[in-house]
Amino acid sequence: MRPLAQNARAIDDLMERASGALVAADYFEAETIALRALEKARHAGDFERMARICLPIQEARRQRRHEAIDSGQTFLIRTLPSRGEALGAGCYLLEPPLIGIEGRVVRDFAERRRVPVLVLVREPTAQSGRWPIVGVGQGMRQPVSVRVQVMPPPETAGGGRTTPPPVEWFLRTQELLGDAAISKVRPEWAADHRVEDLLELLDAVPDHEKLIQALERACREAAAIPPSALGRRRSIIDDEFSF
Repeated sequence: MRPLAQNARAIDDLMERASGALVAADYFEAETIALRALEKARHAGDFERMARICLPIQEARRQRRHEAIDSGQTFLIRTLPSRGEALGAGCYLLEPPLIGIEGRVVRDFAERRRVPVLVLVREPTAQSGRWPIVGVGQGMRQPVSVRVQVMPPPETAGGGRTTPPPVEWFLRTQELLGDAAISKVRPEWAADHRVEDLLELLDAVPDHEKLIQALERACREAAAIPPSALGRRRSIIDDEFSF
């Protein structure tokens, strides 16, 4: 069997396992396997398979997000959880002195323990009174960040916020953050370049379904045409370590 055919078969085998995990409602395992398949397809430049892999990733993350939301629990944290600390299912808002990149730390911490969470990170309140919300992804060469400013929930009667925002606020804010990520990618850019951009942005905002769908569409476009002859242009990268 030729190397390309072997690689395609390996990807298909992973996707069969991911589909089985979805049927068994093992959403953590399904996502883990599907992401491995996506990375293999990405290295092979197999955009058609990448497009097909997007659906199980979307479904696994949707179910995990529903589990986090259905818990009805929201949390406000200002320090990272310790190694032995228990983490409950729910929605987490990280506040200063925590910074954007630490949202990924909390998300990874929860995934290793198979705890469904929705994580957002806010930076210090802007002069406008809005909260800057940031998502940070690893990126191919350096971290990539997405930001959006939102109105905070109504303050508590005591004056300062001592309770976490309601679930509805998390959902609205997560949607706005994902929309901001999509807006960073211009439709006139080469399809294979958009695929790379969207992959990096999805790492920063992993729970946004329209962002996954945008990646699927870009993959299908890239599969239908020859790869770009020009090097990938680099977008402007925000400072992911900033407040």
